[in-house]
Amino acid sequence: MDVAHQANADQIAYWNGPNGRRWTDRQASQDVLLAPVLQLLIDRIGPKATDRIVDIGCGCGATSIALAERVSSSGFVLGVDISAPMLERARQLAPKRLPLDFVQADATVYPFAPASFDFLVSRFGVMFFAEPVLSFANLRKALRPKGRVVFACWREPKENPWMMAPLQVVYRHVPRLPQVGPEDPGPFAFAGEERVTRILREAGYADVAMEPCNISLDIAIGRGLDAAADAALEIGPSARALEGHPPEVRAAARGSVRELLTPYVRGDTVPLPGSIWIVTARA
Repeated sequence: MDVAHQANADQIAYWNGPNGRRWTDRQASQDVLLAPVLQLLIDRIGPKATDRIVDIGCGCGATSIALAERVSSSGFVLGVDISAPMLERARQLAPKRLPLDFVQADATVYPFAPASFDFLVSRFGVMFFAEPVLSFANLRKALRPKGRVVFACWREPKENPWMMAPLQVVYRHVPRLPQVGPEDPGPFAFAGEERVTRILREAGYADVAMEPCNISLDIAIGRGLDAAADAALEIGPSARALEGHPPEVRAAARGSVRELLTPYVRGDTVPLPGSIWIVTARA
């Protein structure tokens, strides 16, 4: 990565360290888990054969690949991410025939070709900018006149028990994580409708709209209760809360999470409610 904004240094370190590798190792499971979100995004984008699309925070490439499969050789998808391990996985997964490329870059400062894309899209990749107005202003330069933004971000923690309910029982065994400010980079940084609307307008976008979408996420991904308990502790805030604690503490926390999840079991699935915004805007 040639150039990066200094304020994003912590995020760059996080996604290129052990945590970035942990997300990469769970790529297949995460793609199954988040498939409902990807489908919502594609429905709202409605990609056409000639569209040129930037996928912001593309991670291991699921959204980029799905979009590239829907454009023709006269279209193009560029996946952008700061994480080298996740981009390595994305390149491994992407069929060579697709009009698709990936670049390791900080979207806050990356020199996109001006007015060359029809869409900026993201599946949970835009909530980690330290200075989001600056980031979205730089991204807007890449859009053609009347180009559109379509991205998914999490709504408030209370609307996402699939992530937060396991964390609350983990807190019976370990100290609470440091309090995160509502505007600090992180999964819920774009939970507030007023803040997201303000950021996009200040960055030069118009016609900002935010559609709340309730979803059901099978954290077992069809593998049963024990897989769900393991998954709840391997990624996200529960994993961070348990970092550095001995195996007996992790085992006790897993037991509590398994007990929490038992009433939600439906066959081999463990569906829990979640909620996202689908955000749209125009350059």
